[in-house]
Amino acid sequence: MKSIYLDVLIVLNIYVNFFLLRATARFTHTPLKTSRCVVSAVIGSVFSLTILLPLSNFFAVLAIKLIAAAVIVAAAFGIADKRQTLKLILYFYIVNFVFAGVIMVLYLTFKPSFMAFNNSYFYVDFSLISLVVFTAVGYFAVTAVRYFMDKGCDTSHHFKVIIRYQSDIFSVDALADTGNSLVDSFSGKPVIICPSESFKRFEEVYDEITAENAVNLYENYGIRLIPYSTIGNSGLIAVFSPDEIIITDEETGKKFKAEALIGINPKDTPAIFNPKILC
Repeated sequence: MKSIYLDVLIVLNIYVNFFLLRATARFTHTPLKTSRCVVSAVIGSVFSLTILLPLSNFFAVLAIKLIAAAVIVAAAFGIADKRQTLKLILYFYIVNFVFAGVIMVLYLTFKPSFMAFNNSYFYVDFSLISLVVFTAVGYFAVTAVRYFMDKGCDTSHHFKVIIRYQSDIFSVDALADTGNSLVDSFSGKPVIICPSESFKRFEEVYDEITAENAVNLYENYGIRLIPYSTIGNSGLIAVFSPDEIIITDEETGKKFKAEALIGINPKDTPAIFNPKILC
């Protein structure tokens, strides 16, 4: 192919970046607003212009890809939590690498006249309808894979959630329930709902957990308030970020390290977590 049209290149990569971000969000169970996904995809499309650069150094190309991944992920998901951000960058880079690998194989195998590949970016000169169909099929495939992975999560077992927070260690009986879909929109982490009686260190502030005291709660106890909604009920729930969470399957003995927030439930019930945390 002798010519590369910049408008086609930009539009193509906006679509591809949108798909890659959605795939990353799907695999990590991280919420992603459509508006942020679109903006991030547009920002990422700018990096596709490096296809025009005469780069031959592998490390230079790798550095550009790493920088691009970090910028795109930060724009899409934010950088509230460093560990979560690094995890998202890793997943985004893996998805990107696999996708680019497939395109590279097609390019080297068939050498199509309508495709160009350089600096790990590709250019395909085809119709917009074909592009939409291609993206939809790809996202459907990723969704199907994630669905079957989640389906393999066994929710019938009994679990125990072990929480380490500063000098304290809490152990709470827990149930896996898909009904708990609560996610903190700020950090992107799921929330494990635990009974308040498990956390004796917070007893003195239970009566002070109100929206008016939100700043004081966070500064003195590391507690934040986030909105929740259930059938016929909604409000604010107190959450905190522990140093470590281990979920143990009481029947198999398997242990899972979880990245989540702990929500404080005033009712005396077992802890409830979404089984997707285990997958």
